Amino acid sequence: MGLFEKITNENFEFYAARNYENPTCLSIKEFKQDISRFIYINKLFSRYFSNNELKERLILNHIIILYNVFENKSVIRLLFFKTEKKYWSALKAFLLFLNKIPEKQNIHLKKDINEIDYHLIETDYYIFKRLTEEL
Repeated sequence: MGLFEKITNENFEFYAARNYENPTCLSIKEFKQDISRFIYINKLFSRYFSNNELKERLILNHIIILYNVFENKSVIRLLFFKTEKKYWSALKAFLLFLNKIPEKQNIHLKKDINEIDYHLIETDYYIFKRLTEEL
């Protein structure tokens, strides 16, 4: 891991660029559009928590696209970094549904958090149930 023991606001885009694997990307603009998916996901979780509006297909699409254009191990680090901690239970439900939670792997997140074990994060079972029943 070396240079990126911890992702920070200052090195987020650099870390993302080093783990970007989109051979069809032709411009910085396309890279920035892919980066913006992390922000969109957070906004969609915000809507869910504020007014119970869950756009599960849209969230799934963004997450799947991220896994298609970034190195798989980096996506989860980037997602948890860009998603507010209060939404982690929702994020975990989507990642469980997609079978993207590693068996045993810790990630370094924000500078005030040393490590986080995915298995210690609560899961939003309402979302998980909705995903498994509807999709």
